Amino acid sequence: MKKGFLFSILVLLSIPMWSQNIWTTNRAKEWYSQQPWLVGCNFIPSSAINELEMWQAETWDPQTIDKELGWAENVGFNVVRVYLHNLVWEADAQGLKQRINEFLAMADRHKIRTLFVLFDDCWNKDPKVGKQPEPIPGVHNSGWMQSPGQGRVNDQTSWGPLENYTRDLLGTYRNDKRILMWDLYNEPGNGDMFDKSLPFLKNVFQWSWAVRPSQPLTCATWNQDEKFKNLNEFQLASSDIISFHNYNDSKNLESEILQLQKLGRPLLCSEYMARTNNSRFETNLPVFKKYKVGAINWGLVSGKTNTIFPWGSKQGTPEPVIWFHDIFRKNGTAFSNDEINFIKTITKK
Repeated sequence: MKKGFLFSILVLLSIPMWSQNIWTTNRAKEWYSQQPWLVGCNFIPSSAINELEMWQAETWDPQTIDKELGWAENVGFNVVRVYLHNLVWEADAQGLKQRINEFLAMADRHKIRTLFVLFDDCWNKDPKVGKQPEPIPGVHNSGWMQSPGQGRVNDQTSWGPLENYTRDLLGTYRNDKRILMWDLYNEPGNGDMFDKSLPFLKNVFQWSWAVRPSQPLTCATWNQDEKFKNLNEFQLASSDIISFHNYNDSKNLESEILQLQKLGRPLLCSEYMARTNNSRFETNLPVFKKYKVGAINWGLVSGKTNTIFPWGSKQGTPEPVIWFHDIFRKNGTAFSNDEINFIKTITKK
């Protein structure tokens, strides 16, 4: 935890709210007090390389989704974080919503609630509908696509359909109890965008506040470098529930939790667990449980995203002895039975 980030948090305590539609801290605490300890994973079926392949009609795979959500339920997970994509809505809004309904029904049968992500600055910057690229063997997330992509984030004249996408989905599902919360924008400023993403981020919040769904809104901080100071301040001041990403060891995680608690709002870590970074279930889940911080790891089933490989892995990298992310193989066997038993024990499954 960098001193600059701590300073930003302390400054935030005296910053006026950005909108009257942000929940009060008391409302946020009341909502969180009604939740179980939130434990789950970022979910994409093993048959999809990215959000587009997951949600497009041609590659929609409910059989795999239902099976793999069952494995999540079996270890005691009660929430999944799932990425949507604006281009699927722009091509076929009604079809996307039909598939969202089907997904929510499946997750609900498995006693799992969903945290949907609307936009994303990570990985490949030029998404297109239609057939998606094949995985590059050994390369982590070789086919993941940004939403809407850097070109549109930088072009305000293209934001009309993005506003409609935001308002339509939040309006359609504004009172759906199967949805835990909305993560409006994953890792804004990634891909060397920095503050260039801030105007779009601010507009996404304004569109969302105009709908004001019954579920909380959030946007996770993920990088404490000074280059992200303006983004971090806006994200922390604008989120109903504070969310963050932490792929570091348990000591670093506990330090970040203690700093973020100064904001007085409930906390949710929406990305963690990178084994070779010493971010592991056995070491970090006890920290989350100690402070009743929600914990959503990256990955469930090893598949086309190739996230068993570490960030920056090269083409042809052999399967690592220690997986970076993910828990199960496609046949349902675990990377580590000891790890599964630990998760079941701490979630009391």
